[in-house]
Amino acid sequence: MLQGKTAVVTGANTGIGKATAMDLARRRARVILACRNKEKAEAAAYDIRKETGNTNVLFMHLDLASFKSVRDFAETFLKTEPRLDLLINNAGLMVGGKTEDGFGMAFMVNHLGHFLLTLLLLDRLKASGQSRIVNVSAKLHCLGSVDFSTLSTHKDLVSGQSLWHTFMAYCHSKLCNVLFTRELANRLEGSSVTCYSLHPGVVATELGRNIHFWMRLPMLIISKFFFLTPDGGAQTTLHCALQEGLEPLSGRYFSSCAVCNVSDMARDDGLAKKLWEVSERMCGLS
Repeated sequence: MLQGKTAVVTGANTGIGKATAMDLARRRARVILACRNKEKAEAAAYDIRKETGNTNVLFMHLDLASFKSVRDFAETFLKTEPRLDLLINNAGLMVGGKTEDGFGMAFMVNHLGHFLLTLLLLDRLKASGQSRIVNVSAKLHCLGSVDFSTLSTHKDLVSGQSLWHTFMAYCHSKLCNVLFTRELANRLEGSSVTCYSLHPGVVATELGRNIHFWMRLPMLIISKFFFLTPDGGAQTTLHCALQEGLEPLSGRYFSSCAVCNVSDMARDDGLAKKLWEVSERMCGLS
């Protein structure tokens, strides 16, 4: 039971995020759906309250593509919520384009927005005793890399906007999730907060909802036969959030509810540290 505990789940209005929030609500946690789309998130909160009988499920606006929105969310949260036990950085997308701050959309939403959010909420997590941060990554991090010169010239992990660039930007951003978790664990050593990254499995979600329908169609057909449901996809997230005794594994990457190997680049502590420092500068934290 999670009675008296508070969880924030980003991107909780659909897919794995909603399934994760539903499970936490069933366990009697206070669950905050941190989402961009008010209408969808309020509908999801209503569904979850109705399904679980837990009235402590609410929507708070968060647009990870905007530094201002992330800061506003954190400010509102810190004013209104006395504790934070679980921060589930679940939201993610595969899309091209730029944000209002001029960053690559996938880089900003999948990595930079969550990086800033986590750092702004870190003191509240520390003050709440044994708490956890869970970063939803993907197996595709293995195809990713971080090119700091592209990052400084384009404010993005890729130099173009083609479909290939969009796919690679997603892979690079998922590598950032693993590296961020690794460096975060180093910095949290000796505190009451632990963190984990994970591959949720190949899940039928709305991840590629911004990609052209005819390109999505084969994926939709295949997904009906081979992909996990969002409930299935949420299992590793929930394992990292709730399984007792995981503390010594802080910073590690999980798949199918077990510790899993990562790419060579994802094990590079120097790269993780440099990404942290660059991310701090980009977020205006240093």
